[in-house]
Amino acid sequence: MRVITGTARGRRLKTTAGLDTRPTTDKVKESIFNIVQFDIEGRRVLDLFAGSGQMGIEALSRGAEHCTFVELRRDASAVVRENVEVCQLAAQSSVKQMDALAFLKSCREKFDLVFLDPPYDGNLLDKALNLVTLIDIVSEHGIIICEISSERKRPELTQPYSIAKEYKYGKTTILRIERNAEV
Repeated sequence: MRVITGTARGRRLKTTAGLDTRPTTDKVKESIFNIVQFDIEGRRVLDLFAGSGQMGIEALSRGAEHCTFVELRRDASAVVRENVEVCQLAAQSSVKQMDALAFLKSCREKFDLVFLDPPYDGNLLDKALNLVTLIDIVSEHGIIICEISSERKRPELTQPYSIAKEYKYGKTTILRIERNAEV
């Protein structure tokens, strides 16, 4: 797994051993960054359920101002820290080793771009999206990118949030959720 482009282009990223973390495939990652390519530079990013941190690192490499990585597992958080250091992006990063839902409940900042890629099984995506929208941590005109199983029912959202676009890549679906301007 490598950083696709930007200041850390070509840098190899470590992943955790075992099957507890499901890395985003290169094809899907490239597609996601084509979707948000004009929405990265100078933005504040949240990489929730960070895994190896590849999504947030790619955003930083492409000019994001700051990324907060949230990962529960100690080994995965250590990998995120190591990857951020290897890519020389530590100054623009903060890594939180904690439960994603607990982070959201205590969050008092706004993000312009949020990556949500929880484990496919269970209902963590619904819980996380509910908290993100309830606490309203996404800036006006901000974007949430969700990676979900193509077999899964689409989450229901309330205004000012809406699914702007849906992209299918085999067994994976990417949802671009936007926070619309308040009327």
